[in-house]
Amino acid sequence: MSAALARSLVLPALLFLLMSSGPSHADPAITKTYSYFSISGRTAEDLDSELARRGPQTGSAGFRHPGATEIKFGGDITYHESEGSCAVGDVNVTLKTKIILPRWKNRRRAENGLALIWDTLAADIKRHEERHAEIARQHARDLEKALLALPPARNCAILEREVGMVSRRIIDEHDRDQLRFDMVEARNFEERMMRLLKYRSRASQ
Repeated sequence: MSAALARSLVLPALLFLLMSSGPSHADPAITKTYSYFSISGRTAEDLDSELARRGPQTGSAGFRHPGATEIKFGGDITYHESEGSCAVGDVNVTLKTKIILPRWKNRRRAENGLALIWDTLAADIKRHEERHAEIARQHARDLEKALLALPPARNCAILEREVGMVSRRIIDEHDRDQLRFDMVEARNFEERMMRLLKYRSRASQ
């Protein structure tokens, strides 16, 4: 059963720029939720067709995938301004991830062979999407550390521009890492699935 690998939906970072005094920070506020879409079918071809028809759409092209991870960066940063200097105060990066996975309604009534294929594929889809979420988490931490490390500037307008440049750089790195992961996964999909199927088949004997 073939299936296209999911790509994450990456939304632009949103940093609210506020004025305050007193530097402090906490770890990024990271949340992860799950949602499911139902498919039905009694053959491998049925399941493949259902995934292609009902899977989440990602990207502007509207392609459907067997799973997806929606990613939204946000947060706020404050500045501490004194005479002739402006420094970063509070930094609070937020990250919301939503993992969308398939759920096969006919699983309990499936023959052993098809159930094995489905269980293997479903586990691989979930692992793939969890890794997308982990990549996003790492970049949220990197973003917060990078913003906290910014040195003071002559004024807050200059520092705001530095914040914007750092944010764009890290979000761009995030996008590239997500795309690189998808490309590697796509190249190894067939080999990986065959290896996993053989392992699960031996384990069930």
